[in-house]
Amino acid sequence: MKHVMISGCSRGLGKAMVQGFHRAGWTVSGFARSRNVIDELQSIGADRLEIHQVDVTEEKPVADFVEAAISRFGVPDLLINNAAMINANAPLWEISQNDFEQLMAVNLSGVHRMIRYVVPRMIEAGRGVIVNISSGWGRSTSPEVAPYCASKWAIEGLSSALAQELPHGLAVIALNPGIIDTAMLRSCFGGDASLYPDPADWAKIAVPFIAKFGATHNGKSLTVPSEMDR
Repeated sequence: MKHVMISGCSRGLGKAMVQGFHRAGWTVSGFARSRNVIDELQSIGADRLEIHQVDVTEEKPVADFVEAAISRFGVPDLLINNAAMINANAPLWEISQNDFEQLMAVNLSGVHRMIRYVVPRMIEAGRGVIVNISSGWGRSTSPEVAPYCASKWAIEGLSSALAQELPHGLAVIALNPGIIDTAMLRSCFGGDASLYPDPADWAKIAVPFIAKFGATHNGKSLTVPSEMDR
């Protein structure tokens, strides 16, 4: 039975992926900051599921989570670095230093932290796929979300460089999930976010797509297909 490890399961894509991979028969480990969401997710299947309350910006809790998940389910076949936040819409010069640094701590340093603890174990096992969630704004830009764009462009570059470092048998993919009606999108698009698929519908396409990733996908920048692409 395959094991997927997912950061940022509180809501949106992370929560939908936990549910989708579990339905697909995978064992799932992940973490969220909200206790209520953890209890809700844990109730769907304690035998193949372990969700912790962890902040991706905190070193020891992340290390403890990874060790506990690997001790129970083994080295993950798939690591999905999903935890992220977006800045409130504003010109770059109006965004405080604290808000900018907090976003980078989650969106970029959090990914690095997960890689530091998980990838050495994948290397020991001789297998594993890392999926770093990027964005359309990691390959293009829009006004008033400059910090978020910068973090996702960094994810693209980080993933491309990591692909050159990984040994045979491992892979890293930068994945644009597409445009989905999440709380993050609503913070930017307002009511227009409802024009896009919700996370549960997105996961019906995304989970099977991601589940097929293997060593041959190393270094690729991919996009989850939309319903119209199928």
